[in-house]
Amino acid sequence: MIKKIALASMVLLTMAQANEYGTVNGEAITETDISLTLGQAGMEYSTLDDSMKKRVLDMVVDRKLLTQAAEKSGIEKSEAYALQLKSLKRDLALDVWMKKEMKALEDGFSTEKLQEFYKANEVNFSEPKQLQARHILIMADEKMSKEEIAKAKATAEKLLKELDAAKDKKAKFIELAKSKSEGPSGKSGGDLGWFELGRMVPEFSAAADKLKVGAYTTAPVKTQFGFHLIMLDGKKEAIVKAFKDVETQIKQQLGGQAFAAKMKTKTDELRKAAKIELK
Repeated sequence: MIKKIALASMVLLTMAQANEYGTVNGEAITETDISLTLGQAGMEYSTLDDSMKKRVLDMVVDRKLLTQAAEKSGIEKSEAYALQLKSLKRDLALDVWMKKEMKALEDGFSTEKLQEFYKANEVNFSEPKQLQARHILIMADEKMSKEEIAKAKATAEKLLKELDAAKDKKAKFIELAKSKSEGPSGKSGGDLGWFELGRMVPEFSAAADKLKVGAYTTAPVKTQFGFHLIMLDGKKEAIVKAFKDVETQIKQQLGGQAFAAKMKTKTDELRKAAKIELK
């Protein structure tokens, strides 16, 4: 009796889930229908607002109505339908077969083989050092006169003194960046976010890398763009990802290589045995 009740509950739950979005002439609107309609938009139905959900459901309803009309028209008995269905079946057969072959190859790699590849290619699984910094820029370049460059440097030094005198260094840095910085990041308090060392000009990267988190440069740093005051907000040392974190990636990479080679061998064999006539 208990088993029957449990089974009935499961059936009811399944029916409720299937009809969660409604029906069209008795045909349930399913999760698959929703996913196909959203396509490659990268959105989840549950995250949409009510108006967008209604639009999506309206699109699903329209498609189901047209599909039902097409089926009632007898199109499935036509020669065009039969030919396209045959083509789709062949494409599906190839797709399923290739995925099966690929999975077999991936599953065939031993842990030792994967670890061997990992050790030989550790550099490819590394993450370089990253810094999180903000800066105040007083622009100065080679087109400016010596006097103008000297004035820019003096301005940067003056801002540095204001920063030195402040109790809350970070708050003052942000304030000065917003009001005085001539770089595009000034409006966001000079925030440059996280970046790899190689992304910035060498002089800037070297100066920022020497700082401790929370500290700022004690003198303006000259680059091709001008004079910078730099504050370091964060630092991530270079790391090599653990094997367990890249094992699936390695398996897919080796599987892809093995699959390409196997398919080349297979097509070569099939070509030799086939009768091919090209025009």
